[in-house]
Amino acid sequence: MDLTTTYMGMTLKNPIVPSASPLSENLDTICEMEDAGAAAIVMYSLFEEQITWQSHQLDHYLSYGVESFAEATNYFPDMTHYHIGPEAYLKLINRAKMATNIPIIGSLNGVSTGGWIEYAKKIEEAGADALELNTYYIPTDIGMPGIEVEQMYMDVVQDVKNSISIPIAVKLCPYFSAPANMAYQLAQIGTNALVLFNRFYQPDFDLENLEVVPHLVLSDAHELRLPLRWVAIMYGRVPTDFAITTGIHTHEDVLKSLMAGAKVTMMASELLRNGIKRIDEILSDLTMWMEEHEYESVSQMQGSMSQQHVAEPAVFERANYMKVLHSWRPDPTGQLVY
Repeated sequence: MDLTTTYMGMTLKNPIVPSASPLSENLDTICEMEDAGAAAIVMYSLFEEQITWQSHQLDHYLSYGVESFAEATNYFPDMTHYHIGPEAYLKLINRAKMATNIPIIGSLNGVSTGGWIEYAKKIEEAGADALELNTYYIPTDIGMPGIEVEQMYMDVVQDVKNSISIPIAVKLCPYFSAPANMAYQLAQIGTNALVLFNRFYQPDFDLENLEVVPHLVLSDAHELRLPLRWVAIMYGRVPTDFAITTGIHTHEDVLKSLMAGAKVTMMASELLRNGIKRIDEILSDLTMWMEEHEYESVSQMQGSMSQQHVAEPAVFERANYMKVLHSWRPDPTGQLVY
């Protein structure tokens, strides 16, 4: 049974890769993930704000006018709580490379061009095999058109590409007006892989204290459907590798992602919720399923259920929407029937 796959030019022993999460903050945990069967590891993200804060630029702007708007600073995290700072982050990558035999993928989280991008080069010099650029931007300015948002992403990716020689993946959000075109533009400037999708963590309201508070919710398997759909649509049309990173919890989720066209599947919530041992369990279930269904390799199934290869391509578009809406019918027992 051949579980090997390729991703950004790297040959991986299987398609399961732990995505950026607190699990990679610790070298022992990184080694545990490798022992459990992880084919590569995406490191915990280094944030643009952390790098800027270290150079005291962020502190200057947050402190300016604090007497008049003291509450404004409360919306930013205390950067001293990020114990994995820029220099420690680079050292951890270097130690992880020396302690493991699998690819280590650095992760940068930022949205603007600037001096923080030089850390892409430092991550490469620390030994990272590739870099994942985690772009997380919420355009709240009503005067900012979509084309400016897209250009912002393109500029950041281009600046990072110009500073390193290792492969780069871009982790995108699903909220572009034309996701396929945005993906194609990124592929045209040399992006080696697209990771779908970044999860925007929505704030909640504390009704007792009348405050807006952060709210972390781990993913569920149903969230897989959105990246599954878009990878299936773009497979064979956008010349880059794809990774699916939202809603991967079981071997069936891995299989669906591969059949849509993903080269690798990335998980974090499942490991945080149920432990690192889940990697080995999912790999065992994956192998058993492939044996039962007479698949000899992962490559056999990659893209086999993409839009280009299914009998009804329209199911990925409006036809699916119409069919779903008309699939419900009442049931005498009061249960929903589809």
